[in-house]
Amino acid sequence: MTKTLRTILRCTAGMLLCLHAFTAAAQGYAVPIGGAFKYDNDEVWARLVQLAGGKGARFAVFAMASATPDKSAASIVDALTRHGAVAEYVRVDPASSASPDSLTNKTAIEKLAQSQGVHFSGGAQERITAALLQADGKPGAVLEAIWNVYRKGGVVAGSSAGAAIMSATMIRDAPDVLAVLKFGAHPGKEIDRGLGFVGPDVFVDQHFLKRGRFGRMLPVMLQTGYKLGLGIDENTAAIVHGDEVEVIGAKGVLIVDFTDVSTDKKLGEFNVKNAKLSYLERGDRYSFKTRTATPSPVKLAGTRLDPSDPKYNPYFTTDEFYADILGDAMVLNAMTHFIDNKQTEMIGLAFAAPTAAKEKDAKPDLGFEFRFRKGAGSLGYFDSSAGGENYTVTNIYLDVRPVQMRQPLYDAYPTRQTTAN
Repeated sequence: MTKTLRTILRCTAGMLLCLHAFTAAAQGYAVPIGGAFKYDNDEVWARLVQLAGGKGARFAVFAMASATPDKSAASIVDALTRHGAVAEYVRVDPASSASPDSLTNKTAIEKLAQSQGVHFSGGAQERITAALLQADGKPGAVLEAIWNVYRKGGVVAGSSAGAAIMSATMIRDAPDVLAVLKFGAHPGKEIDRGLGFVGPDVFVDQHFLKRGRFGRMLPVMLQTGYKLGLGIDENTAAIVHGDEVEVIGAKGVLIVDFTDVSTDKKLGEFNVKNAKLSYLERGDRYSFKTRTATPSPVKLAGTRLDPSDPKYNPYFTTDEFYADILGDAMVLNAMTHFIDNKQTEMIGLAFAAPTAAKEKDAKPDLGFEFRFRKGAGSLGYFDSSAGGENYTVTNIYLDVRPVQMRQPLYDAYPTRQTTAN
């Protein structure tokens, strides 16, 4: 079932698109950006231009995902231009039966032939695939021209929706994270074909830590057979070049490794055992081939946190527990506190609010326990030289199992009885 679903999602885009995903030479750079990409994020904008060849590099900007494409494109063009690029908005609208011209837009193809970089705006990712894939799933001529930019060593970058399309399977229009955990993701609805610039083996998601989306990545990876997930947080970029990824920008990324994952079908709901999570920040690198992280020089010069070292002296001493592990940046807080804590296991929960109406949730009592464990390769690196508490964390083990939540979750505290004198 898993293998079949994965094949459907990746290969119904047509043999040519699948061939791109599996055989595209790794000269180019795929740069998914996690959304909320600030126009003053000089580090990322400058790096995009540098990767495309430096000052004078030509960029084609696509904004079909945006509800206000002209406005979005103008801002992206301005940011790239300020950092030395020659950027131009290339208007391509989603194709329709009435207007299929976007697939063979001659102006776009001509501009792409002169470009060393491509940038997709945020918005609705299905509008990008609708503009670039034919009705039978095969790539249109504009998408072929974008692939040519990549194969010649160029840059294909995108923020938010522009990041979602980077994997061969993308989140299309998923409901809230907990709903995906409970009910899975349906092809053509919550998940759909992406464009595959990061290759066939890595699943990409965005707004990742801010919105607790690691909770939806886990079931989607299990359902579609992915072994590697790359979740990028806001205002942060992952530079993917072949099997290597480098993190730059304001925050970080979460690597999800399913190499050793098992699941118990008898439980009847989503569950995994032995997933591995690694959190990387600016300057850190990761090899998809060897499944190893290389912290930045700053982190390597800082404090190393090795739970297997007799000299391990963690800072936190109070046991941690997370009642809303899918909350804003909760998984990041959990991992960084856990690696710097005496605990060997830590638990987080995910469940619906007790006020949720049963007619709106077919499984109101279903919740999930997230059990974090330390094991082989669990390491942390800490640095505070920049004025904050910055961690790199590798190989935290995670087991997720369904649990039954009590409804209502709590009651009023009983009034104390008093006796009259």
